[in-house]
Amino acid sequence: MSNSKNNIKVVDFFCSVGGVSLGFKQAGIEVLGGIDIDQSCKETYEKNIGAKFLHEDVSELNLKKVGKYFGIRRGQRNLIFVGCSPCQYYSNIKTDKSKSSSTRLLLADFQEFVAYFRPGYIFIENVPGLDSNPESPLGQFKTFLNENGYVFDDNVLNAKYFGVPQNRRRYILVASRIKKKIKLPKEDTDNIITVRNAIGDYRKFPPIVNGTKDRSSYVHSAAALKAINLKRIQATPHDGGSRLDWNDDSLQLRCYRNHDGHTDAYGRLSWDEPSPTITTKFVSYSNGRYGHPEQDRAISLREGATLQSFPEDFEFCSESQVTIAKMIGNAVPPLLAKSIAKSFK
Repeated sequence: MSNSKNNIKVVDFFCSVGGVSLGFKQAGIEVLGGIDIDQSCKETYEKNIGAKFLHEDVSELNLKKVGKYFGIRRGQRNLIFVGCSPCQYYSNIKTDKSKSSSTRLLLADFQEFVAYFRPGYIFIENVPGLDSNPESPLGQFKTFLNENGYVFDDNVLNAKYFGVPQNRRRYILVASRIKKKIKLPKEDTDNIITVRNAIGDYRKFPPIVNGTKDRSSYVHSAAALKAINLKRIQATPHDGGSRLDWNDDSLQLRCYRNHDGHTDAYGRLSWDEPSPTITTKFVSYSNGRYGHPEQDRAISLREGATLQSFPEDFEFCSESQVTIAKMIGNAVPPLLAKSIAKSFK
């Protein structure tokens, strides 16, 4: 790849295993490397992205160290800073916010790096609630952009309209101080990839049983279900069935017996629709609609990765299924990132 000063380069803050980095790389943008607090992501990132991984907490990271480590300088016009900070604290999903409160100001930390280096371009991806919560640092960040010569475009986009076989709504912002105008890509509502399109080919995803452990790099492994959960999935109709279809009341959790909500819990995926959002808990059948459409098991690690649009040759370097599921669920879908990358080219 050319080393011309006009060649766009990217530094990926909060990179995890490199969903954004991979998407930008696929779009032909040079990835200088990523930064993340999670050491377990390092081997996977470096192996698949082929770029440097800096194991640091961004909130405590020295500004000049970043410049030296990635070989970047202040005011670099052909530089993109990616800041997809974990921000479950502002999610619209009702969860215990105390566990994620430490992440609520990471966007403000990222802003310090933008203020110091003044890259030509910026990309942010986050939870949809970030743009509507008055307590979030987003309003301050937008004011900063306006006051420092950046133009930007932002909106909530759904990954299913960008070739990702998954219903995943995310807040996206792209900014530039080089261009007079920058625009997010338009959603393609006619290009919907379904679960069947993604994981329905049994030559690529051979049938497996509950609890299968695939020790190859393909990790077509399924979590072992407890006996009661195996009975539950066996009682759930194929292709989109849910717990509301159970005829045996003994299978229902007591809290659900007179409750019509949370119908995705213990459900199966539907073949001819995109999957629901792939979270870090997708290997757990009880945590959402993560049952295989017709096999009596939760979806496998590789199936979850595919629904996140990771290619088949992407290797997740860990012996722990829980760790790999976290890597997959926390990632920005590479195909969504690839579409965003085109905004900068």
